[in-house]
Amino acid sequence: MKVINLAETNSAVSNYVAQLRDITVQGNRYLFRSNLKKIGMLMAYEISKTLDYSPKTILTPLAECTVSTCSDRIVVGTVLRAGLALHEGFMQIFDEADAGFVAAFRKEDGENITIQLDYLASPSLDGKTFMLVDPMLATGKSFEAAYKAYLTHGTPAKLHIVAVVASEQGVAYLQKLFPSDEVTLWCAVIDPELNSLSYIVPGLGDCGDLCYGEKL
Repeated sequence: MKVINLAETNSAVSNYVAQLRDITVQGNRYLFRSNLKKIGMLMAYEISKTLDYSPKTILTPLAECTVSTCSDRIVVGTVLRAGLALHEGFMQIFDEADAGFVAAFRKEDGENITIQLDYLASPSLDGKTFMLVDPMLATGKSFEAAYKAYLTHGTPAKLHIVAVVASEQGVAYLQKLFPSDEVTLWCAVIDPELNSLSYIVPGLGDCGDLCYGEKL
């Protein structure tokens, strides 16, 4: 798996990540969701540079011209609910993409944490370029469970996995799960550790709650 950490180079992504992390501004849910959306747009732009393109003839009011346009058939899939704002940013850039959604949640029994899935809506992934986007990559097990659920709708030709904040442990887990260089993991930042509850440290807290409010 190729791992691309956008924090290794300076860009506007770092500014938005800083605001996502900052406890003094996290109370503004609109700003939090807006920053996730902006990060999604910027990460989608970076991914767009790696896709396949082909020439297309366009007729302007004055003449014909040839432009290079993306020829990948794209599906953007996300994990409800925390992934919605990031997903929206990707759909702003890949505006002709199809979309998929899976609902996943952590079920905690003492120190034992399992991932439960209870909803899936996705187009066929056969031969598509699939982008699986979710803000937080902690242990990697949510991404694994979500991807396995999406695979029931076909096998993509290309796979891009996208996280805003990842842990080194989660990155290592996905590297073992996807050893092929044909898979790319994109991260806005990679943090060093997980705490006893499998939350990323320093991380930013519960992304879903910060986006949409605390859940019962």
